[in-house]
Amino acid sequence: MTTTPVDLSNKTTPITLTDSAVMKVAELIAAEAAGEELALRVAVKPGGCSGFNYDMFFDTEFGADDVVTQFQSVKVAVDRASADLLKGSTLDYADGLQGAGFHITNPNATKTCGCGNSFS
Repeated sequence: MTTTPVDLSNKTTPITLTDSAVMKVAELIAAEAAGEELALRVAVKPGGCSGFNYDMFFDTEFGADDVVTQFQSVKVAVDRASADLLKGSTLDYADGLQGAGFHITNPNATKTCGCGNSFS
């Protein structure tokens, strides 16, 4: 199940978070936050075995071109270049027998790597 986004930047929301991703990110922010308002930044960087890598980290700064979206208590920021590559993507979190982790489903990826972190 995906969470309904609230786009705070009046730009198209490039990535949607599932409920499980929202809960895990909120838990990580609560453990990390030292009085700062943290947002999850999702970016696409050149590199990896298929051409691009996903990068996710907590951030407190936003650029004028950032697409900022609120999913319940979690704020997500994506830079404009990454937003074009992520358009229509979903971030999910799973905790299963084969390990726990985040997974991005990107309809724009024509080829993905076995590691799941690289795409073209």
